[in-house]
Amino acid sequence: MFNLHNISLRIRIFLSMILLVLLASILIAAVTIYQYDEQTKDYNEQRFGRKENATKHNIEIELKRKTTYPVTTQNLSKIFQDRIYEIATVHNLTITMYDMNGKLLKSSIPYNFEQIDETPLPFQVVNELANNSNHRILKSRTEKDVYYQSSYSYINDPRFKRIGILELKIAQDNEDQKVELREFMSRLLLVYILMFVAAIALAYFLSSYITRSIQTISGKIKETRLNKRNEKITLSAASSEINSLVDAYNNMIDQLEDSAVKLAQSEREQAWREMAKQVAHEIKNPLTPMRLTVQSFLRKFNPEDPKIREKIAEYSETLIQQIDVMSSIASAFSDFAKMPTQRKEELDVVAVVKHALDIFTEDYISYHPQEKELFANLDKTQLIRVITNLVKNATQAMKPEEENPKIEIKVAAKKQHIIISVSDNGKGISEQNKDLIFEPKFTTKTSGMGLGLPMIKNIIEAYNGTINFSSTEGIGTVFTVTLPKT
Repeated sequence: MFNLHNISLRIRIFLSMILLVLLASILIAAVTIYQYDEQTKDYNEQRFGRKENATKHNIEIELKRKTTYPVTTQNLSKIFQDRIYEIATVHNLTITMYDMNGKLLKSSIPYNFEQIDETPLPFQVVNELANNSNHRILKSRTEKDVYYQSSYSYINDPRFKRIGILELKIAQDNEDQKVELREFMSRLLLVYILMFVAAIALAYFLSSYITRSIQTISGKIKETRLNKRNEKITLSAASSEINSLVDAYNNMIDQLEDSAVKLAQSEREQAWREMAKQVAHEIKNPLTPMRLTVQSFLRKFNPEDPKIREKIAEYSETLIQQIDVMSSIASAFSDFAKMPTQRKEELDVVAVVKHALDIFTEDYISYHPQEKELFANLDKTQLIRVITNLVKNATQAMKPEEENPKIEIKVAAKKQHIIISVSDNGKGISEQNKDLIFEPKFTTKTSGMGLGLPMIKNIIEAYNGTINFSSTEGIGTVFTVTLPKT
């Protein structure tokens, strides 16, 4: 559907100017035709008035002549027996005489009228003429482009006594005036066409000139960015309104630069705070299994055990591995708070996952690799962190009243990808929390910073991998990690 609000300012100005010219042309043409009709009407009335005065003057002269008939109402038809035709012919009129009651006395040969019968003058006309202060009635009508005029007045004798009623009629054909009007309108139309073409050109250039400055400002506004230095607008020969708009934009640029500096500083401070929280969270992850390993070692330590050296070596390796993770995080934090740089080395994912699970002593954690060996180019340290976080979250999701807790870790290959899944039969994730699960600092636990899942999501996506989950509240959750082999 056509919407006027979507039209550009330039098109609006252009259409407005064209519409204004069209309306002016139509109004001028209408006024011209109206004025021409009025002038024609006035001309016909004046022309008829002159003929009427001349005719009445001739009748008065005829009545003042010495005739064999006394000047009375009954003798009017005799006095003007032949003279009425001559007068009507000279003045190109139809002359009809009535007595004071409207009875027909004498009529000339009609000019442009049908033959008149002896129909008396309507009583309304007789009465209207008697009550008229000027003792004259003028009536007009138009039929088939012919303008008919009739006048009614009294016939007076030489002593100014009313002896009859005089009706004068004229039929005026305005065809000549109409031809003249058509010729004038055709010339005027040619002028309008030339003026319309000139108006289109003028409207185009004028609308372009008016909107050029606005387009410049619009382009600068579109290029405005918060994270870069923006140029101010400089215009020459612009209107005061445009200059006000330019000044407002330039002031906004100054304020925007100040705000950008403050925002950048605030973002840096916030980034440091978030990084500190994330590092603290990441350090806690290896500390917990280290503590459990030491406690388990102290509880099960038996100097007389023939495999004591092997167990000490295993416990030591676990502690060293977690210490290496902490050392990597600490080194990265000292180097502008960056996470450990990703390295790609060929490793056996099955063995690394098993190694990462060795720190967990819960008997309900089971590992089910689908292959004996699965090699991929990944960072061993970061892969261990992914597995550790997922399994730790699964253990924390267990319901306290769960009689048969179960956490299963599976590793499988699918074409050129490694699929790692961690499933549990814990309390699950509610529908309202599913969209927030990977949001930083979101957590449903009473402790923790809520950075674990967002962190491992960033690690996985850095390797062009994906992580997703499916969960049913009260039944359990399955996290699935997909990583490319190369």
